[in-house]
Amino acid sequence: MGESLDFLDNDEQLVVIIMTSGPSTPNRCATPFYLASVMSSMDIDVYIFFTMEGVRLMQKGVAENLVAMEGGKKISEFIKDAKRASVKLHVCQPALPGYNINASDELISEVDEVSRASDLADLILRADKVITF
Repeated sequence: MGESLDFLDNDEQLVVIIMTSGPSTPNRCATPFYLASVMSSMDIDVYIFFTMEGVRLMQKGVAENLVAMEGGKKISEFIKDAKRASVKLHVCQPALPGYNINASDELISEVDEVSRASDLADLILRADKVITF
């Protein structure tokens, strides 16, 4: 698994958002998608890499029932907005067993890739900016 990043040419900007926040801190779960959508619309290549509790946001049924603030839009809508803006969503394969998530049938369709920790390391080393939530 894991895609090659060789397609990135030297003139493209790459931003990586490392998402460790999840359902236990819903107030931290909307902004990363919103920010990623904005940057992607500015022709910046944006990846969100979900690890630790962040992988739970990519689990079917979780983001559909989660809001960052009372009365706000669902996190699942922020995820869909990010995908429409061409943000790439990667899920950390080593984190999935800790949350009893089966990658083959429990992840939402918006996930682009289930990746290894080495893929995250590669993204970080190639990134112009790394942001954590």
